[in-house]
Amino acid sequence: MTDTQAVHAPLDKETEPQGDLCIRTLAMPADTNANGDIFGGWLLSQMDIGGGIFASKVARSRTVTVAIEAMNFRKPVYVGDLVSVHAHLVKIGRTSVTVHLEAWVLRRKELHAILVTDGNFTYVSIDDHGHPQAIQRDEPPISA
Repeated sequence: MTDTQAVHAPLDKETEPQGDLCIRTLAMPADTNANGDIFGGWLLSQMDIGGGIFASKVARSRTVTVAIEAMNFRKPVYVGDLVSVHAHLVKIGRTSVTVHLEAWVLRRKELHAILVTDGNFTYVSIDDHGHPQAIQRDEPPISA
């Protein structure tokens, strides 16, 4: 797999979400800028929330975001779109989990979801004091 394939969903796979559903929410007027467009930062935060849920299940601990790699804002999100964030595991390091996240929307009057954003997010497993800790791999992770 090339670096590009690891970061972005392949063009022929954009017909349906890949990975586990982590979060689903509705884009609301309060999430817009002065032009009435949904903020990219709002979408990024939804993806980070979903990715954090997934990473915590994989690591079986608290996790914190340490990197976001090559976000690709493919299409806009509009007020009223149902936004779904899907995650799949890219790799597990000693203390980190890298997750590929895809944000899909279902628009009013549309039959199929549309891929709007994707990217790789890296999370680090932390202990109760906020220090990085090794991810325990002695048993399979909880199904994310």
